[in-house]
Amino acid sequence: MGEGRGFGKTILFGEHFVVYGLPAIASALGSTTTAKVEKADVQGYELIDNRPETPGYKERKKKEYEKLIENVINFMGVKEGIRITLGGKLVAASGVGASAACAASLARAINDEFQMNWDDDKINEAAYEGEKGPHGTPSGIDNTAAVFGGLLRFKKNLEGGPNTIEKMQIREPVEIVLADSGKTSSTKEVVDDVRKLKEEKPDEINPVFEEYKSLAEEARKALIEFDLQKVGQLMNKNHGLLQKITVSNSELDEMVGIARDNGALGAKLTGTGRGGLMQALTPGKELQKKVAKALEEKGYAVFRTKIGGN
Repeated sequence: MGEGRGFGKTILFGEHFVVYGLPAIASALGSTTTAKVEKADVQGYELIDNRPETPGYKERKKKEYEKLIENVINFMGVKEGIRITLGGKLVAASGVGASAACAASLARAINDEFQMNWDDDKINEAAYEGEKGPHGTPSGIDNTAAVFGGLLRFKKNLEGGPNTIEKMQIREPVEIVLADSGKTSSTKEVVDDVRKLKEEKPDEINPVFEEYKSLAEEARKALIEFDLQKVGQLMNKNHGLLQKITVSNSELDEMVGIARDNGALGAKLTGTGRGGLMQALTPGKELQKKVAKALEEKGYAVFRTKIGGN
């Protein structure tokens, strides 16, 4: 039996902007998706999905995941029937890179079962192919974080060449809070809506992208210098820009407000938006606990984790 894992992720800066060749910064999470693959007497594949989930996530994303799995299997040239068992502690939800973690873990497990000896770069290519199922034309940042872990600065090459991947180091891991809106969104639909908005209102939307470009450089510098107050301020600013391109919603904005009101240094949506998750920068276990409790009291599901590790 082959086994593999893929990291969940949170995008600290740059979701949606990264699609247009602007830099984004992501951190892998401590939680992972695991996959086990074994040869089986079945046509194609059989899937056993034991991942924890936001209610309704797996059902809504069923067709996307079918395409994800088929893409990985075809890219890796698997001709035999296989049984796939997914598990791990990463909650399948919008915003944590659940599909990328699945694709990465599956690619690793296939590589292990069939003794293909692929390195991480090749596994990342397979995971990227898998990501085309849910995302259409993915940026590549989710699968890169899922495969390599750690803290990454990522810039998509719009000409089709290699993407720029910078592995970043910060002084020490930092506590964050993730809170779930309870809503599942379609990445492809939201990305398409942003593209349409950009085409229809260039005078209004292009300046937002220009503002983000300078923010991204400030964010990289603040993280390297471990200036967490500045990082938090920039997260708040990034959320404002995401509101301007219409990818936030009332639940996300409420969670952001609760986190900030309870001392979070910064808070913003993470991932696709219009559902999924909010993240709050809460260095220190006491602040993390306080912000998490405030969100839970409002009925939101909360995850406590760290960035900058792995």
